[in-house]
Amino acid sequence: MRPDLPDAAAFDAEDTVAGRILRVARARLFADGYAGLTMDALAHDLGMSKKTLYAHYAGKEAIVTAIIAVTGATIRRLTAAILSDPELSYARRLHGVMAIVGRQFATTTPALMRELQRFAPGLYAELDGLRRRNIPLVIGGLLRAGLDQGQIKPGIDPDFAAEFWLQSVNGLVHPDMLERFGHTPRQAFEKGIDLFFRAVLTEAAYADFAGTRNGA
Repeated sequence: MRPDLPDAAAFDAEDTVAGRILRVARARLFADGYAGLTMDALAHDLGMSKKTLYAHYAGKEAIVTAIIAVTGATIRRLTAAILSDPELSYARRLHGVMAIVGRQFATTTPALMRELQRFAPGLYAELDGLRRRNIPLVIGGLLRAGLDQGQIKPGIDPDFAAEFWLQSVNGLVHPDMLERFGHTPRQAFEKGIDLFFRAVLTEAAYADFAGTRNGA
């Protein structure tokens, strides 16, 4: 059976007015895109005045910046829970981490990525920063543990492999690539997982990982 994984759609915004603003803004951002996230619409969704909204955040760019920061913290919390669970095999830990990250990608569309690239390059760069902060930490740790346990092919440099995966993910979710292949970020991410871990895992470890991904 597959392990019970924490809900990767969980969002760690605090149970405060500011946290409620982030949760509602996040839902509108993924539903209607960056252009659809306006302070007027958000104030309406929240049932509060724009004055109250601006008292907590200077504008929608500040809100999206906060959403990105909280998303990063959420990913780190959920992956830490998976990695520290002594009951999970290496394949299940690997699957759990990839499922958490993959579900986050599932909320993103090519149109949203293109919007951010064109109209909010600072936020687009912040997403890149989120990946740079999380991938070396999480994937590097997984690969080092796998090397110690004989799950990673001998001779693989875990730090270089984690950086390779980071650069691959950045390319996979680039709007030009998504539009060229007609993929969603989630679809591109899933294909990248298969190629990357087929290359770095031992044959037996990859078979375990593939079986876990398929629900074995």
